Amino acid sequence: MNRHVHDRRRFLALTAGAAATPFLAACGAGFGGDDEKSDGSAADDVTGSFDWRREKGTTVRALLNKHPYADALIADLKSFTEKTGIEVKYDVFPEDNYFDKLTVDLSSGRASYDVFMLGAYMVWQYGPPGWLEDLGPWMRNSSATGAEWDQADFFPNLLQADQWSLKAGAPLGQGGQYALPWGWETNVVAYNTEVFDRLGLKPAESFDELRELAGAIKKRAPGAGFDGMYGIAVRGSRSWATIHPGFMTMYARNGLHDFTVKGGKLTPAMNTPKAVAFTEDWAGMVRQGGPPSWTSYTWYQCSSDLGAKKAGMLFDADTAAYFQAVKGASPASGKIAFHPGPKGPDGSLATNMWIWSLGMNARSRRKSASWLFLQWATGKEHLRRAALTNNHIDPVRKSVSQDGAYKDKMRHLPGFIETFETVVDQTKIQFTPQAQFFDATTSWAAGLQEIYGGKDARSVLNGLASDLRSKVG
Repeated sequence: MNRHVHDRRRFLALTAGAAATPFLAACGAGFGGDDEKSDGSAADDVTGSFDWRREKGTTVRALLNKHPYADALIADLKSFTEKTGIEVKYDVFPEDNYFDKLTVDLSSGRASYDVFMLGAYMVWQYGPPGWLEDLGPWMRNSSATGAEWDQADFFPNLLQADQWSLKAGAPLGQGGQYALPWGWETNVVAYNTEVFDRLGLKPAESFDELRELAGAIKKRAPGAGFDGMYGIAVRGSRSWATIHPGFMTMYARNGLHDFTVKGGKLTPAMNTPKAVAFTEDWAGMVRQGGPPSWTSYTWYQCSSDLGAKKAGMLFDADTAAYFQAVKGASPASGKIAFHPGPKGPDGSLATNMWIWSLGMNARSRRKSASWLFLQWATGKEHLRRAALTNNHIDPVRKSVSQDGAYKDKMRHLPGFIETFETVVDQTKIQFTPQAQFFDATTSWAAGLQEIYGGKDARSVLNGLASDLRSKVG
């Protein structure tokens, strides 16, 4: 789960300050360690037949965020060492300071860590200063990459999410491959089947239905034996993370954009008439059917309320519901089902996502060994074990998602597999890539809070657009 609870302004200050240093200004994207050729990639030095043991005796240093996916990786490291002869030493930090730690290390140029976890959005911060190794040359070199890695087995939209030209506003899926998808989350609706059955309700197929459903649950559930239950849990804190799950998913399904791009120039678009109307409706849904203390809600409160039978629905990451739905995890376990959520007016199921990715430090002096690690960690063998024996969901590989044993494991969760298969091909990062992403979306969340509190939506969003225009234009 994406536990983004630390101060993003501190993150931005760290990246902005570091990127301004003379050291980084002198380095182009994709610069390497002392042993890298100045006119190419270190991948060019790997020749001959592919060999998993070509770097035996090497030690790779990894920085990991405390997360179920990292737990699955650590539990399987022995098999990597047995396969390659490479030892992995790792440090694990909680997310409240993980990205600060990673940012400081990357910006310093010390290369204390060779490989690390990062979100796909962080490529927009870490890529332009030259902190991330372009993995494309490694992927294309058959001497460096075994045929069994099978690039075509990744869901293409996930691989494209970590690929960028490093130019603000440029679409993803072009340019360098600055990280590899490892684990991800699609944003859907999960709901309490017990209250739905008792009240004779069905999942909403349109946003208008969702708003009505949220209000109906909040009004009727207490009289049906669900004391204190409200309709829908969605994030509301003053954080970028409030915008990216349910809100951005429904926003995109309505055909709306955060920015428009023309001639390389970004123009804020969250104040168009349709965007204003949608935002008013979203805030109205929360007032009518959301929690009373919504402006403090993070993913954690949303997930916990679904599990505690305080929320009738959740519109957030599928994993936020999954960890409440598994047997014995919460009072609501066994009574949580999954649904793709409302379609847009044209039937769209466009869905925003979060991707935990793995990247390589562009200053690493152990790039060949690091690439073997990344190849293994994102390979079929490890990811299948992680999905079956741990809680590494959703699969980034098609083969794992279709694996019979994986489906058997997930089948007890009503609608999970069907929902995943319905939205997977329409799920992508719905934001426009640009370095001010975290600042812009945090300001957007603050504006959403103001609208929720009763301020005029058009005025608030016009002010937001004006402020962002001066920052990203």
